[in-house]
Formats: sequence, C-alpha cells, structure tokens
Amino acid sequence: MKKLDISSSLEEKIYDCKYEKNSLSQIYTYFPLEETEKQEILKAVQKEKDTINFKSIFSDKVSEDEWNKNKEQIKKKFHDELLDID
Repeated sequence: MKKLDISSSLEEKIYDCKYEKNSLSQIYTYFPLEETEKQEILKAVQKEKDTINFKSIFSDKVSEDEWNKNKEQIKKKFHDELLDID
C-alpha cells in the first residue's frame, strides 16, 4: 500500500487500497469511516468525493473508543480467521 499523508490513527483503520492507472480508486477499511475521515483522505490525495470508492469489511459502526480498545484484537481475528479460509 502506498503511504497516504493522513493521520496514523486513520491509516491503521485502512486494510487495503486499490489503484487504477496509478490513481487511488478504492479504499477498504475494517469498519465504515466517518465523513470527516473520508474527507481527510480525499484532501490528502486531492480527489473529489465520487472518485474514490470506500468499502468496509464489516458493516458495524464502532466508536473511536471501541476501535482503540480492540483494534489489535480485531485485526488479528480478521487475519487469523477470515484470511485462512480455504
């Protein structure tokens, strides 16, 4: 993943980024981002809202506190259980 010029707390919420013709086209996050977080990303890459598709692995909304308390466990569970499916 190319390094985005965004806060480290937002960067750790991103699972993956997809590029088309060297331009960011999709961002995959663990949970849906808040509008302010999307705006931070769009500002960093100097793109309009509709040019990047935001997708999340899980559909639940989590608070910032909940994310901060459980992020390592969430990431580990995702990588250990969901990525090892045959």
